[in-house]
Amino acid sequence: MSIKLVIGIGNIGTHFEGSRHNTGFMLVDVLAAQLNAEWSAKDKFKGLIAEANKDGQKVVLLKPTTFYNLSGEAVRAVKDFYKIHNENILVIHDELALPFGTVRARIGGSDAGNNGLKSIIAHVGADVARVRVGIANQQLATMGAADFVLARFSHEEHQQWPAVQQEALQLVHTFLDPIKKFEHTSVRV
Repeated sequence: MSIKLVIGIGNIGTHFEGSRHNTGFMLVDVLAAQLNAEWSAKDKFKGLIAEANKDGQKVVLLKPTTFYNLSGEAVRAVKDFYKIHNENILVIHDELALPFGTVRARIGGSDAGNNGLKSIIAHVGADVARVRVGIANQQLATMGAADFVLARFSHEEHQQWPAVQQEALQLVHTFLDPIKKFEHTSVRV
């Protein structure tokens, strides 16, 4: 049975909940609910893990508890334990370089300044699949990147979020489908 790993990156802690930087956590939480998978803390993986079966394959979901910028440590631990090849790894993350409402899928590439991706690339390599969820808006110019990513979505963004979530999770389900091909895609909600 093949195993696929889906990582949502974010920051643990109630004061980070709902922040733009926790987009990956929010999406992987919905995916876990869709797959009827329950989260459990696993210190040896430096993260929260949920397991499910979908279309004849095992799916492992991961929320690193290392904080965003050290996500690669948890990804490496899970990859090694389950012996998962990089072509079966997907990272879901927020993307400061894309406007809110943009969702992109790709395989490989640079970290584009994303420290969570930089950590993952350092620990497992760049050739993993990604679902990039745009978070940029006009506030970014007035706040600075660090404050912006840790801020909550605006009222308008909250109203658009269900459509963004649907598009992002559709791409994740394409990755999980043993028949469909996961390829470079860009959608604007």
